[in-house]
Amino acid sequence: MDQNEELLELSGTVSSVIYKNEENGYTVLRLTDGSGEVVTVVGCFPYASVGESMIISGQWTTHNVHGRQFKSEFAQRLLPNTEQDIYSYLAGGTIKGIGPAMASLIVNEFGEKALEIIENEPEKLTRIRGISQSRAKQISRDFRRQAGMRRLMEFVCSFGLRPILAMRVYRYYGDKGLDLLRDNPYLLASEHIGGTFAEADIMAQEIGVDAYSPKRVCAAVLFELAHNAGNGHCFIPREKLAAITAQLIGVEPENADECIGSLAESGQLICEDIAGCHACYLPALYEAESGAAEHLAAMARREFPDRMNISALIESLEGQLQIQYAPLQRQILELALRHQLVVLTGGPGTGKTTSVRAILAMFDRLGMKTLLTAPTGRAAKRMTELTGREATTVHRLLEAKFADDDETVVFSKNAEERLDCDAVILDESSMMDILLMNALLEALPPDARLVMVGDADQLPSVGPGNVFSAIIRSQVVPLVRLTEIFRQKENSRIIRNAHMINRGEHPNLSENAGDFFRLKRMQAGSSVDTITELISVRLPEKMHIPPDEIQVLSPTRKGELGTANLNRRLQEVLNPHDGKKREKAFGDLVFRENDRVMQIKNNYDILWQSTDHKVSGTGIFNGDIGRITQIDQDVEQLTVNFDGRIATYGFDSLLELEHAWAMTVHKSQGSEYRAVILALSAGSQMLLTRDVLYTAVTRARELLILVGDDQTAYQMIDNFRQTKRYSALRVRLRKLSGVVG
Repeated sequence: MDQNEELLELSGTVSSVIYKNEENGYTVLRLTDGSGEVVTVVGCFPYASVGESMIISGQWTTHNVHGRQFKSEFAQRLLPNTEQDIYSYLAGGTIKGIGPAMASLIVNEFGEKALEIIENEPEKLTRIRGISQSRAKQISRDFRRQAGMRRLMEFVCSFGLRPILAMRVYRYYGDKGLDLLRDNPYLLASEHIGGTFAEADIMAQEIGVDAYSPKRVCAAVLFELAHNAGNGHCFIPREKLAAITAQLIGVEPENADECIGSLAESGQLICEDIAGCHACYLPALYEAESGAAEHLAAMARREFPDRMNISALIESLEGQLQIQYAPLQRQILELALRHQLVVLTGGPGTGKTTSVRAILAMFDRLGMKTLLTAPTGRAAKRMTELTGREATTVHRLLEAKFADDDETVVFSKNAEERLDCDAVILDESSMMDILLMNALLEALPPDARLVMVGDADQLPSVGPGNVFSAIIRSQVVPLVRLTEIFRQKENSRIIRNAHMINRGEHPNLSENAGDFFRLKRMQAGSSVDTITELISVRLPEKMHIPPDEIQVLSPTRKGELGTANLNRRLQEVLNPHDGKKREKAFGDLVFRENDRVMQIKNNYDILWQSTDHKVSGTGIFNGDIGRITQIDQDVEQLTVNFDGRIATYGFDSLLELEHAWAMTVHKSQGSEYRAVILALSAGSQMLLTRDVLYTAVTRARELLILVGDDQTAYQMIDNFRQTKRYSALRVRLRKLSGVVG
């Protein structure tokens, strides 16, 4: 809209809501104005309901499909005050548990005071047949929650910010959220709310926070540290932190440095000279890194005395399992017996799984209680399948949950209440960030062994730190690196090509044979068409691989060959709209019954129940994959089956889910699929790297198909610039172990 155009004013009562987007508040509604004319209005009206009154400022526009409509810039919203409008408001399903019949009874009993009674005197609702004391309280809670949410949303939207931020603020702080935001707008940029500093800064400057205010500069410093932790850094050098903060908010580096000093004095960040620089940490990351280093260094020094003939024990295991171990596999068995902490690494086909089975059998023979764990649910499930023993995620093992503030993650298993075990075998160790690693180390009993298993050449953890690599590079922990590809794996082109990629060599991609194929496509559109045909027709019909056992991967979320677009296209062919399956539109997505979905953040509080109703628990974690089994519009809930764990989501929690027909390579870590289709196209050099390609290729068990341009694959192999992460774990380990340099 032209800034010079004068805003017009339109007032009336909402007669119907045509469309609403819970994610961003965008709504299309019909408004009956004072003359009785019904007009179409579009704009940001979160939780708009039939019967409420609005005074809207905006302009008339003409949509090329929907015709003339009034586009809102600002709106003043009022709850209905006539009996008819109150009835319409309640009968429209605004408050859970009240339909047309109950709305009629409430309005007949209380007239124009009905909403006031619901909000302030809910006990009077019990006069109405069918409303118990508990139901009256619930109706009042729902109404007050919605009113509080709407006030908060209107405040946030008045600055042109995303309504979803208001939803998150309300979820964490309830009715206190509005006052907290007015006092400190930079709350929006905190990790648990998820706004950007720029969004918080818009609100702050609108309400008069000075550009050089210490509150603003300090908030920017902390935002930069948190933002960079999300990029994998445990700390930022002080000089760089001052510079990037100054650049972010347009102040001088000296101003930022002064605030760094005051934040350090108050304990909101920690500064230390280490790894050749003056490092600035968020307290939690400093405690995790220094704590993990102390635990690991102490465990690396600990050896157990020989109490048996190790060679005889290994020979006995070989007889029991009918296998002959290679020299390096025998070596890891000896180290795992003698040392408290050992590391086992190697690429695909080198015998890591066989070695893990052997270590587990050896610990069993010694009467040791061994726990198996991995960072993600899919990695733990795979570990269970490969060993025949139950494995669990590290989060479940430590009994993760939210603290009372609904923000901080705490673990029931910790230094005060340790795990009950003699040993822990940790698979996919490259996915462990420093926070989770420290939590696991704190919960280990003092004498418990830890065996860390993983592929050091895969992508590092999503969270801060490069833990597995740092431990290996410290050279102070007993280590076995498996290098030999075993005979039964030598004919696998997936494995041979993966090792070539890892060495920086170019495999012959034109050699379509065995389990590794390349379908050359020069245009993104034809690649998408090929991928949809492969997963929906060619692989199921020609190779008898059902779509459920095929995973489409892409290095990126964006673009025609990014996961966002691929998921839309794959949903169309694998789970199309048919008028029978129920759906829920949410933002740009449509969730449909039978969709494959993925949890994209850790939720420690969500309840789940096993399909046989015999087991229940809490927690669905980042990367868990499931199927939507039911969508219930009446109660505004969506149900997902995560491998036998049934979890229910309110519609306001759907931000935690996304479709999983296609996923990024990063999200696929720790998983293995019968068949993988990898979409390749030109893009950011930060994403098109050797370790991304290597990780993608090693996700496939029986079949890998590259779809795209050969040159993209070769460019990825040649792009071996591993992103530097600011972490001092390696330095700390060497210092604590008395190693110089």
